[in-house]
Amino acid sequence: MIIDANKAVVGRLSSYVAKQLLKGEKVIIINAEKAIITGNKEDIIREFEEKRARGVPKYGPFFPRRPDLILRRIIRGMLPYKKPHGLKAYKNLKVYMGTPDDVKGDVKKFGKEMKTRYTTLYDISRKLGWSD
Repeated sequence: MIIDANKAVVGRLSSYVAKQLLKGEKVIIINAEKAIITGNKEDIIREFEEKRARGVPKYGPFFPRRPDLILRRIIRGMLPYKKPHGLKAYKNLKVYMGTPDDVKGDVKKFGKEMKTRYTTLYDISRKLGWSD
């Protein structure tokens, strides 16, 4: 299953993907940097900065900066990844920024135009210090 994350709300996308992974599907997400989080941009960025500042740099918890890894981490939070079936499901997930050449098949569009305030994972990543 190939899912296009362009303008897809991250929470809705993640819960759908987590259910598909637990059913045994292999899921590929493309355009992860274009996924959106709804709400006030400053509040969203502050929450992500607080997550990154948590803990001790040597021991963790470690929170990613890249958009594809942020989306992967959000999906991991919806899986029982410490149990064998959750770990197996998590290994069936691939997340890409952009569209790689080797991905072929029917692409499911998951996003739609939003009339509310939102920010993309790309913008969040830039504020966290990621440079592409």
